[in-house]
Amino acid sequence: MLLPELFSPVSLSDVLTARNRFAMAAMTRGFADKQHRATPAIAEYYRKRAAGGTALILTEGVVIHPSADGYNDVPHIANDEQAASWKPVIEGVHKEGALIACQLWHCGRISHSDYTGGLPPVSSTNRAAEGINRQNGKPFGTPVALDEAGIRAVYGQFVDAAKRALGAGFDAVQLHCGHGYLADQFLDARVNDRTDRYGGSVENRCRFVLELLEATLAAVPANRVMMRISPSRFMGSLYDWPDLEEMVSYLLPRLWERGLRMLDISCANANYFDTSGRVIRMARPLWPGIILGGASLKPEDAAAEVRAGLLDLVTWGRFMIANPDLASRVREGKPLAEFSYDTLKELV
Repeated sequence: MLLPELFSPVSLSDVLTARNRFAMAAMTRGFADKQHRATPAIAEYYRKRAAGGTALILTEGVVIHPSADGYNDVPHIANDEQAASWKPVIEGVHKEGALIACQLWHCGRISHSDYTGGLPPVSSTNRAAEGINRQNGKPFGTPVALDEAGIRAVYGQFVDAAKRALGAGFDAVQLHCGHGYLADQFLDARVNDRTDRYGGSVENRCRFVLELLEATLAAVPANRVMMRISPSRFMGSLYDWPDLEEMVSYLLPRLWERGLRMLDISCANANYFDTSGRVIRMARPLWPGIILGGASLKPEDAAAEVRAGLLDLVTWGRFMIANPDLASRVREGKPLAEFSYDTLKELV
């Protein structure tokens, strides 16, 4: 067997064991139906990756509430019908021996009233994101800065979505707190311009994420909850949180104290070693739990990160789209197909 480090099982919690170290990264695709439900094509897309040997599938972002949307044709889990549409997806993945986690998503200001039922988006700030929304060709909407009642309402939306997801049969949920979306808009000092207890200091900017975690763990089992953060990533150019080391040093121990045990440190479409690889080297001494990361590392580099104890699961994005049987190909030493943006035009 080539690269045996990638094929050893790993215990994610007392109820979840991954059969190897291959995880499919959460990637927005936009192929839900008009009621924002999962479809047979979505079920087959994920089933193929499970059949190809992947141990854990992280779904595309699944919107927790209509006011949290910001994209064309993405799935929601805001009602029981939408949750039920995921049952065939889950069953197909489980039949192939893999785990599947639902990524819970609130876009915040990366949105427009076209996607939020005519209401303005919400955020930590009332400043719009810069640039044009590629989803509708318009400037991003001007958000409403959440007051404390609104913040609590958002926590409730995440909690309700987490309950629906686990009730539908997902093995876990992942709180999406990265990539510039709502939770990250509180963490990031370049966006968060608040003067109340949710802005300003490192402690205050971390408060939203910590309270969100507390609310979630009060409602669903901690052994089925993950979180994604992205302190360093590519967003048009390399982008770090301000006060990066201070933020990581403050946030991670407090996530652990509250009961989180599985942390996905993502870097979006970026070079791993320039971004999340740096953060993971800061994080590992602070984090005795499970760390996911990768960003389509070469298999040899992924094995080295696992061997060094830096990664427990390796997330694969573009390589996983191009190679549904990625794990099997690596195990057998077969060449990997190159990613092409043409493959994004349909679910394959």
